[in-house]
Amino acid sequence: MHKPVGITAVAAAAVVACSVWLSAQQPGVHPISGRRFAPVMGYQGADWLDRTERIEEENPDLALMALRIPRGAVVADVGAGSGYMTVKLARLVGPEGKVYANDIQPQMLELLRRRATREGFTNIEPVLGALDDPRLPANTLDLILMVDVYHEFWQPQAMLRKMHAALKPDGRMVLLEYRKEDPSIPIIFEHKMSVAEAKLEVEAEGFRLAQVEQMLPRQHVLIFTKRP
Repeated sequence: MHKPVGITAVAAAAVVACSVWLSAQQPGVHPISGRRFAPVMGYQGADWLDRTERIEEENPDLALMALRIPRGAVVADVGAGSGYMTVKLARLVGPEGKVYANDIQPQMLELLRRRATREGFTNIEPVLGALDDPRLPANTLDLILMVDVYHEFWQPQAMLRKMHAALKPDGRMVLLEYRKEDPSIPIIFEHKMSVAEAKLEVEAEGFRLAQVEQMLPRQHVLIFTKRP
């Protein structure tokens, strides 16, 4: 979950919340790429995830359309936050499918539960994860989606290994990340990722970058598969 540079008061509050939440800890550096890990956005900034501008800035429906997720699929929304993308996934997979909605903050999952109940979804299972483990069932998932989330992992290698184990052999893992290659995108630098960084870090943990889509206004769509 990302933060813009000087756009809205809500975004500013999210940055403050970031510094409060897990304030006793400091982000580290990836041992392979040297990328500095971004702070995690606290639940106090959850309203920003549901901002109306998100449709124009990210076009999430177009991103999901490009993934061609079939009805009946079993998927995970890792770093689900308040459930903005989770309910979109639940609608796509239908009642015969399932969405595991993972987050490390219980307060976010409570917001997500309320949203799922309010919108009438029964195919969403909230999952409280850990910094080093998303706690997803092994060999179960057709797709794992992370929207502006991976760059905030403080133990990305451990997380990737656990997600690798959770995917079916033909499963996909998808990262949506703001393009670091484009300095005009108004997002704090540490909350962006380049294709080269993502490829280097993720492929080291048993994945292969199978496809890169650039149809979104500001984000890469990076589709990884499990390496045989």
